[in-house]
This record gives sequence, structure tokens and C-alpha cells, in this order.
Amino acid sequence: MEQTLLVAVLFVAVAALYSSVGHAGASGYLAVMAIVGIEPALMRPTALVLNILVASIVVARFARAGQIEWRALLPFVAASVPLAFIGGSIVLPGAAYKPLVGIVLLVAAVRFLMTAGRSREEGTVRVPALPAVAIGGGTGLVAGLTGTGGGIFLTPVLLILRWAGARQAAGLSSGFILANSLAGLAGNVASVGINPAALAVWLPAVAIGGLVGSQLGARRLSPPGIRRALALVLVVAGLKLIFVG
Repeated sequence: MEQTLLVAVLFVAVAALYSSVGHAGASGYLAVMAIVGIEPALMRPTALVLNILVASIVVARFARAGQIEWRALLPFVAASVPLAFIGGSIVLPGAAYKPLVGIVLLVAAVRFLMTAGRSREEGTVRVPALPAVAIGGGTGLVAGLTGTGGGIFLTPVLLILRWAGARQAAGLSSGFILANSLAGLAGNVASVGINPAALAVWLPAVAIGGLVGSQLGARRLSPPGIRRALALVLVVAGLKLIFVG
């Protein structure tokens, strides 16, 4: 019970931080569970269930604030969902792959910290359809392979290519994450029955964190603030991939 409560407290913090930038926290939940020694077989389905709950809260908050351009989201998810399903069924050796992805995320974090004050102002979302399909498919496959929703990869792309402002990128990523998390869970539907009893405590915990963080991200944080928060999320995820795996 002590471990369950400790993990719940950490999950609240993870969900609040990630949801403030439109993410649901899968990589953070996996890191926490790995650090406290939770059985690996429980980690992936547990993270996906938590991810779906928080992503649903984030989508609702950002949609209510008018920060999700559904037409711009469509080409991303049209390609990402089937490939996330496929990626979830493939097991790759993590010894080289995950540290490489972790380094990429850390480099992106440094870039966002350096340019936080120069992020594009919110305005019309400009997403070319064909590149969006290609990026969505590739990102969805990576999401399936890594057991995350993929937002950790999509948001930097949207900002670096200047297709959306910081808050709009967070809104698009929230819908992307929800779709891919559902696809990933569908690809591992047999694992749903092995989720731990502690979910009865952890689900309310991440819901609280998701409500707080998404409110900050959708309405309170400035675009530079969201960019700095995203940099912190990328650091957490990158270090998790490099050192925890």
C-alpha cells in the first residue's frame, strides 16, 4: 500500500506536467513504474490505460478552449492509428534504439529552452496534408514501438516546422495521443486483464493531475511557458529512455 500511494503521488505530478503541454504522460508513468520496480508485464498496459484517461481529459479541455483544429488532426491520425496498432505488435531490442530516441528528445528539449521566448504566435494552423500523413504514419509507428501515445514526437515537429503555435500544437497532440493510445491498447487487448489492482488508486490520481495540468495548458500558460514546460517533459522522457529503458 505504501508503494501504491507513493506511485500515485508521483503520477499526479507526471500527469499535471505532461497534460499542461497536451500530453498524457505515458513515458513518465513507465519511468516511475520502472524506478519503483513494478513488474514489466504490468507496465505497458497500465501506462496505456492511464494514458487514455488523461488524454481524454486533455482533449476535452483543449477542445473546449478552441485549441484543436480537427481538420488538421485528421491526416495525422489517419496514418498513425493503423501503424501504431502494427508497431505495438513488434518487439525491438531496446539496448540501442531507446537511448538513441532519448538523445533526440534531449536535443529537442535544449532547442525549445533556447527558443522559448521566440515561439510562433497562435494563429491559423497550417498543416500540409501529404506531409502530415507521412509524419503521422512514422510517428504512429514509433508510438506503437515505444508504448507511448506519440505526442512526445509530434509536438516538436509541429513547432519546429512552424505549422502551429505552442498551444495549438498541444491541442493537436492531445487528440493524436488519445487515438494512438486506444490503438495500442486494442493491439494488446489480451493484456488488459492483467492490470494491477492499484489502478483503483492510480486512475483518480492521474485524473486529478490531468485536470490541473490541462487547465493550465489550455487557458493559463503563455506560449513561451508551454514551450518551457514541453522542454522539461522532453528531458524527463529522454532521460527515462536513456537510463531506465
